[in-house]
Amino acid sequence: MVLTFDPFREFDRVAGQVFGAGTAIAGAAAQAMPLDLYRSGDHYVLHCDLAGVDPGSVQVDVDRRVLTIRAERSARTDDDVQWVRRERPTGTFERRIALGDGLDLDKVAATWQDGVLTLTIPLAEASKPRRIAITATDGRRHEVVEGSATPAITKS
Repeated sequence: MVLTFDPFREFDRVAGQVFGAGTAIAGAAAQAMPLDLYRSGDHYVLHCDLAGVDPGSVQVDVDRRVLTIRAERSARTDDDVQWVRRERPTGTFERRIALGDGLDLDKVAATWQDGVLTLTIPLAEASKPRRIAITATDGRRHEVVEGSATPAITKS
């Protein structure tokens, strides 16, 4: 069996034990909770890898346009095991993401499948592109009819 020794990883582990998981090393939470974020049509999708985490321990909050994801991965408590290598972080992890304007935060949806948390964040109706009707000075309203190059004229 080949074991590699990384002095920086060992330093991170010791610092985490001494100072606690919450203050270990900047970026430790990001490593424990990697995520992808992309836009698809009129909503954003966030996938967060949480392998080995009990879905009941996951908490998602939005407060003042900041999305917070908290999760806890419990350590194995088997007394009869002798660890050879232990790289999966345990404890409580948190990610915060600042959200911009134009999102409908009341309609955020969350699902869980195979250790992946998926959040769907829709755009607010006011942020979606829309067609503006033009009213002529003679009181008639001009709207472009889909599939037609000529405007339809209606009386207001």
